[in-house]
Amino acid sequence: MSHESISIQSESTDPIIEARNVSVTYDLEHQDAMVLDDVDVDLRRKEVLGVVGESGSGKSMLANAMMAAVQKPGITTGEIRYYPEPDADPVHVLDLDDDELRSLRWEEISMVFQGALSSFNPTLTIGGHFEETLKAHDYDVEEGMERARQLLSDLYLEPDRVLQSYSHELSGGMSQRALIALSLILEPKVLLMDEPTGALDLLMQRSILSLLEDLKEKYDLTLLFITHDLPLVAGMADRLAILYAFELAEIGPSEQVVRESRHPYTRALLKAVPNLDAPLETMQPIGGTAPNPAHVPDGCHYAPRCPLATEECMEEDPPWYDVAEDQQSACFHHDEAAETIPFDVTESALADMAADAETAASGWSFDDEVVMSLDDVSVHFEQNQGLLASMRGESQPVRAVDDVSLDIRENDVVALVGESGCGKTTLGKTVIGVQRPTHGSVSYRGQDVWDAKDGRGDADIPHGEIRQALQIIHQDPGAALNPNKKVLTSLEAPLKHWESDMSTEDRRARIFGLLDRVGMQPPQDYAHRFPHQLSGGEQQRIALVRALLMNPDVILADEAVSALDVSLRVETMDLLLQLQEEFNTSFVFISHTLSNARYLAEKADGRIGIMYLGEIVEIGPPEEVLGNPQHPYTEVLRWATADLDPSAQEIEDPPVRSIDIPDPVDPPAGCRFHTRCPEAREVCTREAPDLGNDESTPGKRAAACFRTDPGHAYWDSEPLPDDQPVPAEVED
Repeated sequence: MSHESISIQSESTDPIIEARNVSVTYDLEHQDAMVLDDVDVDLRRKEVLGVVGESGSGKSMLANAMMAAVQKPGITTGEIRYYPEPDADPVHVLDLDDDELRSLRWEEISMVFQGALSSFNPTLTIGGHFEETLKAHDYDVEEGMERARQLLSDLYLEPDRVLQSYSHELSGGMSQRALIALSLILEPKVLLMDEPTGALDLLMQRSILSLLEDLKEKYDLTLLFITHDLPLVAGMADRLAILYAFELAEIGPSEQVVRESRHPYTRALLKAVPNLDAPLETMQPIGGTAPNPAHVPDGCHYAPRCPLATEECMEEDPPWYDVAEDQQSACFHHDEAAETIPFDVTESALADMAADAETAASGWSFDDEVVMSLDDVSVHFEQNQGLLASMRGESQPVRAVDDVSLDIRENDVVALVGESGCGKTTLGKTVIGVQRPTHGSVSYRGQDVWDAKDGRGDADIPHGEIRQALQIIHQDPGAALNPNKKVLTSLEAPLKHWESDMSTEDRRARIFGLLDRVGMQPPQDYAHRFPHQLSGGEQQRIALVRALLMNPDVILADEAVSALDVSLRVETMDLLLQLQEEFNTSFVFISHTLSNARYLAEKADGRIGIMYLGEIVEIGPPEEVLGNPQHPYTEVLRWATADLDPSAQEIEDPPVRSIDIPDPVDPPAGCRFHTRCPEAREVCTREAPDLGNDESTPGKRAAACFRTDPGHAYWDSEPLPDDQPVPAEVED
């Protein structure tokens, strides 16, 4: 693509990196695959540029090209100019030899990758990584390690403990912060961040953004922040660059792009993002699919999906148009985009949610039959403590779930939300009879699941029937499908096992019918593909079809949309809801994202359950839980959920005493949240609040917090000292 007319760099003030006509191609057997197409962009000194786009749009390739780090057989063309100081002669990055590149990387331009664990050598301590990097670049090690300690401290980590630890001994959030510190050890001027918070929880994501703001000011950094999550970066970035199918579609000041975007793709992407505040009806998926790198369309790459596309769009590359101050859009029809694809970022449903909190009620009623019932369920796992510890009997259990009672009724939706390690998945697997509880009971329509499994007593419902009625959709459908078998073979297997009398014709008719129902048309074509020939969204649909083949009563959807692009999440959740109506299925939906949980639960008249360290601390209709949170942890998650409107975001210190979650092996006494709770008082350190949820009352709201009781001794108890954030603990 060759944008003509107004150049997007003309408004640039003091660029530190200039990319001109940058393309990246891969030479395949039959034809070239284009993964970055003629991109022009400037990274301005001391700014935060957010690069936003769907998976495979070319975001990472742009960052790699800026460091001349595209791996072979990738071929980078164009020009990358780096200006170490204002008005200095540029360094032509793509012309540097290996020694010159070694100095440029880390010392001038550094990069933080998404997977911290894969970036560390598991045989080296974190301190070893710092020392190795300092020696490789001939830096004074003693002086450099002092800087390392300061950087780790700036990131709320305890330097001595972290430096002595191996990467696997740190939590995900701690590993990512340690990697950020390592990337800054040689005092670079530019930090390229490739989905640096993508695998982290909401609270950790927002906390790291807050820390990055502080680091940027303290160390005079320029940041390129790559993400598929537009709300996450909108409040932090000075400008946003929107990539679609390997080319730049729009660029401009962050708030301007979000409020007054002039490219149809940007507006469609904004509408497709699950949003905690906007009315549900404003969220709509993007129709069609992004192009394959080996089959990029002529003209505008978005034209095949665009409601404004004309013959001109299909045949010609659109030039850059100056659509507002410092904002450019590559669209022939930029003047019509706002009217054709209306979007108002300020439209909010939060006030209505709070106003309706008193009258909100779940869609199920007292007459709806309870399908699954959990009564005082706990799940504890034994840790591998080593030979000596086990001989001494020192093994401590991980208390993944503690004393949870929950009913799942017919056509119910319960969305469980919380940080990693809080017990969401373990509780979900206990609900569907996959995980045996340590204590308590799990019943399916009155029949104890594990009594039926173990043959205790006279089972009214056979265990085989229970297993068919309870199904799961895994977070990573690609890993859940056999890569060596075609889709049809994988889908036939459960029917052959449970419906052995069914003929081949009937089996395939049911499979093809469900494939057609979930939009995989023609179904015969998809049935004969291998998993690697399907997109992530298509793999997720196959996993859903496999679950539905058993006509289940309850499906556990374990982070079923978190691995999908934001443009696919609303579409997938809508599909779940349509099939729920059709098959009378209940869903236990696990998410670390409040916006996804809100969308599904509110549309289904379901409930949101907030989990913390193995306990449900708040549960109720989403209108109540989100519109008027009663537990401080719910309020913290609410704060951590980025608003799509940049002006409504204020990147600030998180409202918790400690960023890191305590060790579930030894949870705090009293209220488990008190070590992080900004509202904690002395009584919270020794007494545990009761959830007090009466599941027999439909729509009942409950929160395990003393503050919900105006007569509780909490109000006369002494507040805990308002200390600085507690240093992070290294995980065992």
